[in-house]
Amino acid sequence: MADDEKRRIEEAKKAKQAEIDRKRAEVRRRMEEASKAKKAKKGFMTPERKKKLRLLLRKKAAEELKKEQERKAAERRRIIEERCGRPKNLDDANEADLQSLCTQYHNKIARLEGDKYDIEFKMTLRALEIADLNSQVNDLRGKFVKPTLKKVSKYENKFAKLQKKAAEFNFRNQLKVVKKKEFTLEEEDKEPKKSEKAEWQKK
Repeated sequence: MADDEKRRIEEAKKAKQAEIDRKRAEVRRRMEEASKAKKAKKGFMTPERKKKLRLLLRKKAAEELKKEQERKAAERRRIIEERCGRPKNLDDANEADLQSLCTQYHNKIARLEGDKYDIEFKMTLRALEIADLNSQVNDLRGKFVKPTLKKVSKYENKFAKLQKKAAEFNFRNQLKVVKKKEFTLEEEDKEPKKSEKAEWQKK
């Protein structure tokens, strides 16, 4: 009984090991197949195929660029015709037709110049509004634009102008001239002058 038990255990171990070996072999085989498929995929783009693909891409880009240029040219012609009108046939035109045509063009140019002036004026106003709003935003953020500083020579005497002004300013000339009679007392006014005789001398 003990021998049968040992034999079963050994067979179970062998079966387990065989299963593990089989799984490893399966994993190894899958990895080899994946690496082969990867190599085959890499070898798909040969240098000749890359060159052909590059040429096809360039050709396609050139066609797209040509179509874009044609589209822009057609759009430009349409806008010119819309704004300026179609070209007039002047071979059989007489003087009156030419004069009326010149008048039409002159009126159109005058109207366009007026529109241009209005647009430029609006743009100037918008620029001023934008500058004002920018200054307000900077004030709210606490960022102040530094003013442009004047360049001053460091060898210049900074107090020369003040000294010159002080020399020109004479305090004596600024004083008010005072008349003595304004500040004399009444008794002094009543005193007789030296040229005049007193009353007791007249007698």
